[in-house]
Amino acid sequence: MKFLFDDESFSFEALRAAGYTAYAGADLGEVLVTCRQIPEADEEAWSTQWAATAARIEGIGRDALAAGHRVSAREALLRASNYYRVADFYRRDDPAHDPESARLATAAQQTFADAAPLLDTPARALTIPYENTTLPAYLFLVDDSGAPRPTVLFHGGFDSILEESYFAIAVGALRRGYNVLTFDGPGQGAPLRQQGLYFRPDWEAVVTPAVDLALTLPEVDNDKIALIGMSMGGYLAGRAAAFEHRIAACVLYDGIYDLHEPFSAVAAQAASTPGGLDAVIAQNTGASWVVRNGKWTFGLSTFDEVVEATKAYTMAGIADRVTCPTLVLDAENDQFFAGQPERVFDELTCEKKLIFFREDEGAGEHCHEGALFLFHQRTFDWLDTVLAV
Repeated sequence: MKFLFDDESFSFEALRAAGYTAYAGADLGEVLVTCRQIPEADEEAWSTQWAATAARIEGIGRDALAAGHRVSAREALLRASNYYRVADFYRRDDPAHDPESARLATAAQQTFADAAPLLDTPARALTIPYENTTLPAYLFLVDDSGAPRPTVLFHGGFDSILEESYFAIAVGALRRGYNVLTFDGPGQGAPLRQQGLYFRPDWEAVVTPAVDLALTLPEVDNDKIALIGMSMGGYLAGRAAAFEHRIAACVLYDGIYDLHEPFSAVAAQAASTPGGLDAVIAQNTGASWVVRNGKWTFGLSTFDEVVEATKAYTMAGIADRVTCPTLVLDAENDQFFAGQPERVFDELTCEKKLIFFREDEGAGEHCHEGALFLFHQRTFDWLDTVLAV
């Protein structure tokens, strides 16, 4: 689904940013005027223009907050958080030593943190005990009654951050009576940037502490905890559900069977291209980003090492260990994991359902970007049904 850019990666990321208009994470006019100033595949201009928009909108939020306009402040700060995330997206040459990348990431976190107390029911910042450290989390509540409710545990994937989860899942869940505990794990957000924690394939080691914490919260119905993983999280959540059986339902958004395949495809393309990986990176914005982000989030020096590491990220031989009802989502035009949701679905032996999102209904992109309402309707209607038992 071409959106504003011919470059496939720029088009997708612009659609992703604009899609959060549905839940006050963007305003369409702001997206349009920002993108029209960005030349095709110009990553530096992308960062500069999105950062400028983010700063302008943050200024609106700060002024509104100082003047006591709570709703206006909240709305502007939420948009600014999303725009700062987008501004940082392609800054992956050396993010651990890039001051501008660090500034943008911090701004995305801080603007959201300042918006969180301004929500109708203020979000609660929590920490999840994890090995010898902690993981950052937010608890979003339907209301302040303290009543136990069905609760969604949510995490992102290869590049999403904790703050994005409010738009991606939390608002839709809250509207339907679900509380939400969302968190970043190793390889994601603050744990990656501030603690040097990298991705690990045994994601149950991350989800189990989150479940442990959820079970201590009076607002959580202990028998109705659902796990949802986004993008690469479609593998991570499936892996966790195979070993963490206190989960009452699982949603793979979207399903991933073998993470190694798309990474090895880039390596194969490099092997068959004159000039090798450098030539592929120079010609393809998306492939370039995958290579750079992969080295950072896996904590490895070369892309060959990343490709080798991803061999451990597979549902082969463990999909049949998932015992809770599981929803697998699929997208007609998924440019990353085409065909993989069906493979996961076929190997699941639990109660299961596969939902296919089509291009002609505006929902065929990876993770159904641009179609949040349809994604939430189908996902939460299914959750309502399986958790009603």
